[in-house]
Amino acid sequence: MKSIAIIPARMGSSRFPGKPMAKIHGIPMIGHCYIRTAMCAELHDTYVATCDEEIYSYIKSIQGKVVMTSDIHERASDRTAEALLKIEEKSKERYDVVVMVQGDEPMITPDMIKKSLEPFKSEKDLNVVNLMAEMKTSQEFEDPNEVKVVIDNDNNAMYFSREPIPSRKKGITNVKMLKQVCIIPFRRNYLIEFNDTEETELEKIESVDMLRVLESGGKVRMIRTDENTFSVDTKQELRNVEKMMSEDELMKTYL
Repeated sequence: MKSIAIIPARMGSSRFPGKPMAKIHGIPMIGHCYIRTAMCAELHDTYVATCDEEIYSYIKSIQGKVVMTSDIHERASDRTAEALLKIEEKSKERYDVVVMVQGDEPMITPDMIKKSLEPFKSEKDLNVVNLMAEMKTSQEFEDPNEVKVVIDNDNNAMYFSREPIPSRKKGITNVKMLKQVCIIPFRRNYLIEFNDTEETELEKIESVDMLRVLESGGKVRMIRTDENTFSVDTKQELRNVEKMMSEDELMKTYL
């Protein structure tokens, strides 16, 4: 199985403009994502996909691989698909699985990516996987920047929301608080098919593109990770992550 990781990133984030180049221990966040992703031995290659010259130039400066994409994409999956086709055309290679890694997950590890790829080896009909992690606090559970997920007995996603799900309104407090971790591998052909379909109503309402899969009758397999990881959507979250990464053993290998 030939796999590639693509990290879509842009400077124009509505919640945190310039986020990919915000520094954590002296390294831009996109640098942490790229370096840590590229460490995964199961990947045949790793690229950043961007429409911004600043990100492009930075990745080139660290001898990384990067491809320029259109600046009209609204979804990370659209940018990832465009980059994949450009990479395949230039390299004359064809990949089986594309791992979309969000550029605001600076605490990811190679083992997390490895774990997300494992189901594809035994399940030939599986098209898309997401990592998920347990949230430890009510504050995180109620944060609209965190995408929550509920799953069925086979660990397939039933629904994604930025609201706290399942509900605690009946006084039940011991519900599973699970969040999406944005390491999302697709079968190559399914990614292309996915991006050829229209956005769905629930996807627009929740701003979660995996709902397009569910609304179309597809499955999203959720794989649990117990590693401590947090995405960055605000400057305060950037400060929190920088503090948490102070003792990060993986970072010490490349800082």
